[in-house]
Amino acid sequence: MSHIIGRYFSSSRLRVYSLALILCALTFVVYQPAWNGGFIWDDDAYVTNNDLLTASDGLRRIWFSLDSPSQYFPLVYTTFRVEHALWGVNPSGYHWVNLLLHVANALLVWRVLTRLNVPGAWLAGAIFALHPVQVESVAWITERKNVLMGFFFLLTLLAWIAFVDERTKRPWRFYGLALILYLLALSAKTTACTLPAALFLILWLRKKPISWKRIFQIVPFFVLSIAMGLLAMWWERYHQGTSRAVLTFLSPIERVLVASRAIWFYLSKLIWPSDLTFIYPRWDIAPTHLLDYVWFAAGVVLCVAIYSARRYVGRSIEVAAAFFVATLSPVLGFIMLFTFRYTFVADHYQYLACIGPIALVSAGVISLADVVKQRRAIIFSAALVAVASLWALTWRQATMYGDIERLWRTTLARNPECWMAHTNLGIVLLEKGQVDEAIVHYRTALQMQPNSWDDEYNLGTALLSKGEVDEAIVHCEKAVTIQPNDPDAQVSLGSALLEKKRIDEAIMHYQKALAIRPDYVLAQCGLGRALLEKGDLDTAIQHFRAALLIQPEHADCHTVLAVALDEKGETAEAIEHYEKALKLSPQSVPALSNLAWLLATCSNALLRNGSKAVEIARHADQLSGGTNTLVLRTLAAAYAESGQFESAIESARAAVQLARMHGDQSLVTALDQEIALYQLGIPCRQAPK
Repeated sequence: MSHIIGRYFSSSRLRVYSLALILCALTFVVYQPAWNGGFIWDDDAYVTNNDLLTASDGLRRIWFSLDSPSQYFPLVYTTFRVEHALWGVNPSGYHWVNLLLHVANALLVWRVLTRLNVPGAWLAGAIFALHPVQVESVAWITERKNVLMGFFFLLTLLAWIAFVDERTKRPWRFYGLALILYLLALSAKTTACTLPAALFLILWLRKKPISWKRIFQIVPFFVLSIAMGLLAMWWERYHQGTSRAVLTFLSPIERVLVASRAIWFYLSKLIWPSDLTFIYPRWDIAPTHLLDYVWFAAGVVLCVAIYSARRYVGRSIEVAAAFFVATLSPVLGFIMLFTFRYTFVADHYQYLACIGPIALVSAGVISLADVVKQRRAIIFSAALVAVASLWALTWRQATMYGDIERLWRTTLARNPECWMAHTNLGIVLLEKGQVDEAIVHYRTALQMQPNSWDDEYNLGTALLSKGEVDEAIVHCEKAVTIQPNDPDAQVSLGSALLEKKRIDEAIMHYQKALAIRPDYVLAQCGLGRALLEKGDLDTAIQHFRAALLIQPEHADCHTVLAVALDEKGETAEAIEHYEKALKLSPQSVPALSNLAWLLATCSNALLRNGSKAVEIARHADQLSGGTNTLVLRTLAAAYAESGQFESAIESARAAVQLARMHGDQSLVTALDQEIALYQLGIPCRQAPK
């Protein structure tokens, strides 16, 4: 008999492991479109431009300073720091860690519900893993905080379940473990502060008396949650710079109306996940609109119905509903968030909250199958079809995150009034060189949000790249007027002023940016450029070096530092920095051309290398399509240094034609003098500095 029982349990365990492996495989495959997706939106602040991940004292500052670019998420930044050391800024690694955590969370959901004796725990785990509302949390690298918090949140629940189980030996070990795991959850994301409610609900679901003893056991969790919640509120409101106006624009009644509508919104997206998007339309809520009270009234009716049904269905429905609402509570609108500036809801807000409704539905399906045994196959088939449909929707949703431009275009298709999507699509297009289309999106965003300083300086930056400097200055000045403490706006204005040779004004704005953010690489580098234009080589070089200490892989900064060093006569070090710039950005035409010029013309014979200069200059000429006057001049000098004077004369004459077309008479004169040298078989040389 014992042999038969052992074989049964062994077979049962094998089934569980097999289902778990299938679930893992399905989840990994469904997210394939996002495996190699890039960084989006604020991923730069968290990963690519976060000096906490590379600084020697970064780990200390992550945990014990106010230097985090967002709220206090030290565990998240610690994981990013480890990953940055492993795979740098390759986004695939970060995506895979998010995906691994999500898979682990799905298995933990299954395990937690199994320990709570909830029917259909395996089905709930599958729906949690494959539901499309989870895509935002998994495919968006910044939402590491969500999946990491969820991992330790669920582990805490498992430890608590073991602690309150009378069969557990030495239960206080699990209590201590639960506290440690909860601290880790809070250090990943503050919304874990809702966990004490889940601890009470576990006791309630398992019909354990909520005595003073149990209350005192939950008090430490409650204290930790309150402490971290207050820290997060202070951090966002007073340290992070979120304006008081943004935080207080909703009255108490409006907050209740937003919260009641948000609850129904999240529930509807779980039941019918259509038109999921990265940024949803922001609702127009007003206490004078009677229809806005419908959601609140429907909520009251539902609460009454759930309370009335408990005598027939037990506590499961009220526990699921309470978990759903309690876990959503920090993001429902009672506490103002900066994101409410453009939307009241987001898919990632319900990453853990959705466990309540999912568990309830899964338990209902399995219970129904057990009751109506003659229809069991039909019920299971319907459940599998539903899971397969979710899988297909998740695949489609994950595809959005495979390409950042597609993400923002899809967002605009589903939310045409989203000024934030216009702004971010403009940034993407500007980086791709599609300046005119970027400008259109920036202007559209400004029409929707007239006092948006970030759109003003983004538009100014785009206009500057197009050469429309005067209008660029107008928009950058508006940005600085609206938000004088924004370092990005100060840098954009400084860059526009520098283009107009208003050097002292540019220096002033770069210095203001550095006063606001001392480690701002663009401000350090921009100030260095302005000082270089002014002829203050030593101070310019200091700022370039400071920028490279912060961000050693800044190719353009290596290039302008090399220019300054060459001007000062430190040619050997200038060549080193040009070479570093080209390792980081092999297709940088300015770095290629300048390096080739030095190798061909510098006064130090030990540093000249004609053949290498020709190779580099030819590459620069190919990249510029043979239409860059300075590159052609450099190529001519390189040919001359290598003894190919006929080729040198030919390239120089081509450069003369282009210079005349552009009306650059001074360059024409210089080229004529160099051609005269080449005709005599003499290469071009720089005067010693």
